[in-house]
Amino acid sequence: MTFGFAPSSAANMSASAALSAASTNPLARMLEPAEWAAAGIPLLRNPREVVSGLHARHQPRPATAVVAVLDPDERLRASASFTRRPAPADGWMFRNVLLAQLRRVIPHDLRRRTPVRTAVLLYCRDGDARWTEEDGAWMWGLRDACTLHGLRCGAYITLTRDGWQVLGEDRGGRRPNTSSPATAFATAEAPPPLPRTGGAASEVLRRAAAR
Repeated sequence: MTFGFAPSSAANMSASAALSAASTNPLARMLEPAEWAAAGIPLLRNPREVVSGLHARHQPRPATAVVAVLDPDERLRASASFTRRPAPADGWMFRNVLLAQLRRVIPHDLRRRTPVRTAVLLYCRDGDARWTEEDGAWMWGLRDACTLHGLRCGAYITLTRDGWQVLGEDRGGRRPNTSSPATAFATAEAPPPLPRTGGAASEVLRRAAAR
């Protein structure tokens, strides 16, 4: 015969209170660079191209976050930018806003059991390129949002006065930065217009040549 002792109600309440405190502690919802690097985040093949493209498209300024979804060839499939609200950094809140943006730009029917697309986050902020607790909260939020939405968690990139930096990696550059001039994305990205041929266009050209 085996005898045991049921935990007291006081012990249950104590454990419940400890769990509740941990779940509501913003410091528990952030990742440090070493934890991020150890998580096996896939490396970008050409981070400069990704950063330059997102900067040209969204022209972020401090407190602007840009979340982008890349296909396996690192081609941009969707992206969205939004301004961070002035509130304490909290990974849970960041997770929710990132998840809302991903659900808006990537339909639910694109979710897969085995992720094939990767989400990356570019955050433009004041200060220098060194890691901050705010960065840690964004990292936690990005990883959790990707897990819930069925995406691979990709790079977290900061854009500061010093330039851009892929946190957790030793890769970065001076341009673009928070002072970089805005560029016209449509002009830079749109292909040149194709010549009109056939039908009415051909008739116009024929008449012009006959004059």
